[in-house]
Amino acid sequence: MTTFVLVAGAWHGPWSWDRVIPLLHDAGARTLAPALGEGDVGLHDHAGEVVAALDGVDDDVVLVGHSYAGLVVREAADQRPERVRRIVLVDGWAGPDGTSLYDLAPGPFVQALQDRTSDGRIAVPPPAAVGIDDPDDAAWLSDRMRPQPARTFSEPTRLTGAVDRIPGTAIFCRPQTVPFEQCGKAIGYRTVPIDGPHDVMLTHPDVLAGLILAAGA
Repeated sequence: MTTFVLVAGAWHGPWSWDRVIPLLHDAGARTLAPALGEGDVGLHDHAGEVVAALDGVDDDVVLVGHSYAGLVVREAADQRPERVRRIVLVDGWAGPDGTSLYDLAPGPFVQALQDRTSDGRIAVPPPAAVGIDDPDDAAWLSDRMRPQPARTFSEPTRLTGAVDRIPGTAIFCRPQTVPFEQCGKAIGYRTVPIDGPHDVMLTHPDVLAGLILAAGA
């Protein structure tokens, strides 16, 4: 049986997969959605938490990362390549060894994040920034999002090259506001479009679940 290990992006938590998980279960898959630490932590700390989650799974693993967690899951998979059959990015950041999210992101995007940074944390953006404009969904999201540790965006990823031997799929949302398709292509992943906003797991969970299942098949 396949276990899909689902890692949420910045400001989000395991709850962001709540609408996708039942659909994966209906298809006969298992799921695990680890929580990433808050406080004075960085990218490497988060990757270590995902490695610990992988060490507790005996099944065939498909590792899924949304947005910032694209960097996290690739670093974790690089440390446990024998545990991961495939990587799936959902509008995910990804790059070679030694690059951080700030290295990959467009300049104005980086500046906007740095303007929201104070006391080592990046403030929660409004739901509209991740494409959520439905009032009920926006309220649900606002209640759950938490500030992001600033080091997670500035810390460069550490990769040995082992992760590059694991097949990958980069699902990117359309219309694109950030070049996630290019991120996927640059690391050799197959790219697959989905129509929806950055937080597509909230707005189109059925379509996203189908694409994740297909990528992991």
